Amino acid sequence: MSTSRIATKLGYFIAGATLGGIVAILFAPKSGKETRKIIADKAGDGKDYLVDRTRNIRQQAGEVVDRSKTYVVRQKERLAEALKTS
Repeated sequence: MSTSRIATKLGYFIAGATLGGIVAILFAPKSGKETRKIIADKAGDGKDYLVDRTRNIRQQAGEVVDRSKTYVVRQKERLAEALKTS
């Protein structure tokens, strides 16, 4: 099974679980005020998670770019050296 199919199925599962959780909260025997607070808290948790993941992804992307720049510089130096010796 390809990675994209697994990612798609995982995405559908997470979306379904989230929707199920929201429906469960809305039909729970709590007051509207309590329910709204729970939803707001969960939304805040989701936002915090996304901010952290975004920060981590940006950091990882920066590291990849830095490694790539270093590799390109090394290859240019090797090419220049090879052209000098020819």
